[in-house]
Amino acid sequence: MIATLHDLAKRYMGVKEIAGNKDHPLILWWLSLCASWATHDEVPWCSAFINGMCWELELERSKDLRARSWLKVGQPVPLADARIGFDVVILKRGSGIQPGPDVIDAPGHVTLFGGQSGNHFYGRGGNQNDGVSDALFPIANILGIRRVAA
Repeated sequence: MIATLHDLAKRYMGVKEIAGNKDHPLILWWLSLCASWATHDEVPWCSAFINGMCWELELERSKDLRARSWLKVGQPVPLADARIGFDVVILKRGSGIQPGPDVIDAPGHVTLFGGQSGNHFYGRGGNQNDGVSDALFPIANILGIRRVAA
């Protein structure tokens, strides 16, 4: 059986940052895939988590800690065609005027598509409430959906 990104990420549900001077070794490993300077689990690590999942499944990855770097990985997919297990969703973050999706240094978040519910979708990802978890996000915040797995 071939695991999907969504299936693999489920194995890590509950992995959380460790408060204080300690750091979770798995989060540090995911961070090491993207940036040698990131040595604490308090660094934003949503992209590192997705990079780790793609690394394990030998899929294309961004190799970058910036969430919006995923806008250049894989193939674009419209929301209507998004598939659980295969697609990465890139979101805008913050308030006020947002730069266009091609500005990868702007605030963002990246998560795995887990299905749609009205004006929201479920995302399974890292650094969601300081851990790996499922969360609900507004569809209005989607900058792009990318298919990194066949």
